[in-house]
Amino acid sequence: MNIQGPVDPLPHTMADDRMLGMPNMEMMEEPGIQVVQPPGGAPSEPVISVAEVLRPMMPALIVACVLRAIAAVAALIPFLAVARAGEPLLSEPIDRDGVWSAVVLGVVALLVSIGCLMAANAVTHFADVNFQLSIRTRMARHLGRVPLGWFTARNSGQVKKSLQDDVSAMHTLAAHAAIDVVAAIVTPIATIVLLVLVDWRLALYTLVPVIVGVVLYSRQMSNYGDQMKAYQESLGRVNSAVVEFLTGIAVVKTFGQAQAAHERYTEETEGFADLFYDWVKGLLRLANITELVLSPLFSVIWILAGSVVFVANGWIEPVEALPFLLLGAAITGPINALGFAANELQVAIGAARNVGSLLSTPQLEAHAERGEPRGHGVRYRQVRFGYGAEAVLHDIDLDLAPGTVTALVGPSGSGKTTIARLLPRFWDPDEGFVSIGGVDVRAMDPRDLYRTVGFVFQDVQLLRATVAENIGLGRPEATRDEIIAAARAARIHDRIVELPNGYDTEVGADASFSGGEAQRVSIARMVLADTPVLVLDEATAFADPESESEIQDALAELAAGRTVLVIAHRLSTIVDVDQIVVLNEGWIEDRGRHGELIERSDTYRRLWRAYGGVPAEVASGGANATGGAS
Repeated sequence: MNIQGPVDPLPHTMADDRMLGMPNMEMMEEPGIQVVQPPGGAPSEPVISVAEVLRPMMPALIVACVLRAIAAVAALIPFLAVARAGEPLLSEPIDRDGVWSAVVLGVVALLVSIGCLMAANAVTHFADVNFQLSIRTRMARHLGRVPLGWFTARNSGQVKKSLQDDVSAMHTLAAHAAIDVVAAIVTPIATIVLLVLVDWRLALYTLVPVIVGVVLYSRQMSNYGDQMKAYQESLGRVNSAVVEFLTGIAVVKTFGQAQAAHERYTEETEGFADLFYDWVKGLLRLANITELVLSPLFSVIWILAGSVVFVANGWIEPVEALPFLLLGAAITGPINALGFAANELQVAIGAARNVGSLLSTPQLEAHAERGEPRGHGVRYRQVRFGYGAEAVLHDIDLDLAPGTVTALVGPSGSGKTTIARLLPRFWDPDEGFVSIGGVDVRAMDPRDLYRTVGFVFQDVQLLRATVAENIGLGRPEATRDEIIAAARAARIHDRIVELPNGYDTEVGADASFSGGEAQRVSIARMVLADTPVLVLDEATAFADPESESEIQDALAELAAGRTVLVIAHRLSTIVDVDQIVVLNEGWIEDRGRHGELIERSDTYRRLWRAYGGVPAEVASGGANATGGAS
């Protein structure tokens, strides 16, 4: 597409801004005028806690914990019943009624315990299924309202991990942890209470293994955090060495450095092995002693030895030792089992924290008053923006007139992509505003915004769906004829009909596209969407020469008659655009037509010599206006 005539900038007057309901720089100072304030300067939201993440499950967890507590207490009664049956069994004659009473009590208590335990597990597992569905739905809805720029900083694997893996890992926390903790607390306490009623002295003696085990476990975990941090750092260095060795193997072998690279890998792995050995060596001794002291067998032996002493000295009757021998293991057993589940529980807690962090991601703020754009002119006014504390854009004022092409040029890191991505709200400005048709984009309904602004970037994303469905994302209600017409306009129709099932071929399963082909599919998507405002960023970066030519032709047809903002790297392709904006370190240094900038802008001349590759008088004869969108 060749652009004829000079740029026709949008008129910008205070009267026009008031008429359109749009704040300008003078109006910002007037009282009573509300400008949509961005979230960028506001303090970040606190991370949602694990308890907050699990809040939807709390009613079910409370019910389950009560049931589990009843089950824990009821599970002790059969042992107590057996102990109590000892006296009628040893009496002369045998007290049959007493024995059967103990048996009935034990059976009933056992059935109650099993029923409550099953009910508790059923409650938590059914609640967990509903919780996973609700939390995934909540996360998906939340992600639908976060800035698009959030996704550019994360790959699909990271998002999948949060939505799928982390939620699944929370199963232990949601379905097991609470009731297991209740059992580990209630069972020892109830046991001690029952044993104290029999003989408080032997009950205290029975507690000794628990006290010793807790002290040993505390010593074992005293520097666990520091050791785990060192472990993760060392493991990270090993992973880095592996990646470095594998990805750079061709280079290091070419220059005869394979041995040196292998030595670095060996050094890191040996360092990791030494660290792990030293850590585990210290832990194993304490861990084994702790496990032994808290084991049920040790508790029984310990209580048996104490009971013999107590009976021999006449402090208790032999029959009174039975409850201690039968219930003693109930004190340490749950605690020991909880220790084995600690690692899995830590993983689940970490997953819950990740989910809470994702749900704490600030969303795009919606203005209370929605606006309807009048026209498709684009304005940037006093725009400042930064990633965190580092400002990358300063006082950007820019007008894009309908039906014109504006190209952004500048050195790497000058802010070109950031300016382009503020228009479709990948982020919001920290100061100032971006408007379309006189309406701040933050006051536009997101659906209206994306029906107004289309964008074609180098990082094309095609869904695992049919080719027709991928193109139809631009307008789901489009007919097959309209989809084919869009594919023809994007110069990709011929490639599609060669696929096994044509437009019904599933991308990624039945066929795959090259970078240039995928780019043309995305252009077909934009052709079908027919948005009046278009952002083109590095659209031909990975295309081969033949694909690049076809992409340029498709972009030229796509850009016709629209408000177009392109990022230009090959300056020889944008000499005929309406407006070229020269950026440097986040500032607009100059703007104008190609000939004007060649004469007066040192930065533009340097860029022209670096990227143009042809004399100005040769290139100025005519070029594709969208070719610089690379």
